[in-house]
Amino acid sequence: MVLKTSSRNFIRFVHLHKQTQLSPQPLINATCRVPFSKLEMVTLIVATTYDPASINPAAALLAMPGWTTGPTLPPVKLRSFFSSPRSCLNPLIVGFLQNIKSFTNQQTRLIQHDVSIVKEDDLDSRWEEATGEVVDEVIFLSRHTAASNRPALTVHPIGVLHLKEGESPPHGGKAGWAALPSPRIGPWLRLLKKMAEAHSLVPEFEITLEGTHHGPITNKPTMFLEIGLGLGGGEAVGNWNSETGKRKVLLGIGGGHYAPRHVDVVLKDDIWVGHLLSGYSLPMEEAKPGENHIGGTWRQSIQAAFEATKASFPGGEILAHLDQKSFKGWQKKAITEFLAEQNINVGRPNDFT
Repeated sequence: MVLKTSSRNFIRFVHLHKQTQLSPQPLINATCRVPFSKLEMVTLIVATTYDPASINPAAALLAMPGWTTGPTLPPVKLRSFFSSPRSCLNPLIVGFLQNIKSFTNQQTRLIQHDVSIVKEDDLDSRWEEATGEVVDEVIFLSRHTAASNRPALTVHPIGVLHLKEGESPPHGGKAGWAALPSPRIGPWLRLLKKMAEAHSLVPEFEITLEGTHHGPITNKPTMFLEIGLGLGGGEAVGNWNSETGKRKVLLGIGGGHYAPRHVDVVLKDDIWVGHLLSGYSLPMEEAKPGENHIGGTWRQSIQAAFEATKASFPGGEILAHLDQKSFKGWQKKAITEFLAEQNINVGRPNDFT
């Protein structure tokens, strides 16, 4: 689910950005630079006019030099559109919504559609079909505020791991599905934290991860980001290479939506981040007296999250990190036994150093 957020908080960040003259260069470098060996690959950035907190940073990005108008994607899938609250709009507006604009800048492609950010599926494969280019990764610009109304800058993977086959996800994706997590999530979280601290945005702004919790469906490594960003020179931040640097990848299991114990590990150490399974993504039904079977879709969630994480980090050492305090004794026992059965190693905080 996309937690309800007010665009006011996001706009406020942009305003503070201007007040403090927060340099975009680190995130510029972190955005879309593709190594020379991958010049045929493109990064796809997705924004929507449906959400001011998505289109505003996209507009700031497009205001930077080097952009040209790109091709128009084929019409949107209207079944996704009609499942949204805007389905009551008249046919003239529906016709307008069918065109998806795009813009190009070096190896970066920004596409702009007009429906909910979580409803427009398969944009990466649709781009490939329309252009013949190969999408290397997908980055969504989206809004975010919590129930507390505290402004936050977040990054997170996507998927709907906990629903049973046939159930309809309320916020995009498909039941039991996990996107490939972007290798940029961990490095960008640490970079956002440094930038925010350097410009006195902390503690007013929370810099955090979020649990895996919604769509849309994608096929390439994907992440959601809630901050304005730009393009420019410099070294890329978040390129995975199993032959250099640390190879440990955190697979978060348990805890709340903002995964504070997982965040602590990621911020302290130069590690990578895979899927993050909050408690609501691990439905567990306690065994009845005299039975041993623990019901629920928690096994499915863990398996899908592990497989997607492993696919995004070939050659990486995937370690499950459990939020121990979030589980009852029988839950922790069942999960650790299942992880052992699946040959998924468990790591404590010190194991990630």
